[in-house]
Amino acid sequence: MPGARQEAQAELATADREIEISRVIDAPRELVFEAFTEVRHLSRWWGPEGFTTTTRSFEFREGGEWDFVLHGPDGTDYSEWIRWLRIAPPERIALLHGESRDDPNAFESVLTFASDGEQTRIVMRTVFPTRELRDQAVEKYHAIEGGQQTLSNLAAYVTEILRKGVEG
Repeated sequence: MPGARQEAQAELATADREIEISRVIDAPRELVFEAFTEVRHLSRWWGPEGFTTTTRSFEFREGGEWDFVLHGPDGTDYSEWIRWLRIAPPERIALLHGESRDDPNAFESVLTFASDGEQTRIVMRTVFPTRELRDQAVEKYHAIEGGQQTLSNLAAYVTEILRKGVEG
């Protein structure tokens, strides 16, 4: 199959520039997807441990943007920007993420949401423009740990929604 072969070759070509993080979340795919696509949810869990998020603007649609600030536990503010490139509810989101709209070092991420019974397997695959930018994200900004913590925050958040739904 030429399509599968081309896709495999493309993945090999980016292997030294990418990070892949995954997690199984004990919640249905539709809820996990919703928590990732509505600002009322995102601002409650987005970011690594100890970080909070303030949204400046948010439009979840292909071509739409999310402009926000991550507030670090040490008081440092990080301007962030995401453009939603492709959206296929409730299974896939592709996005471009940088510090600002014109950030030359912005990177692409594809998130997939796969159902497994009442659980959801989320995979976040990020491809950086260069291997050096990937290495800098891993070493200086702790991108792997931060990504794992972010998905952990998402898991805790949707678990709390389900718990409150059962109680309430």
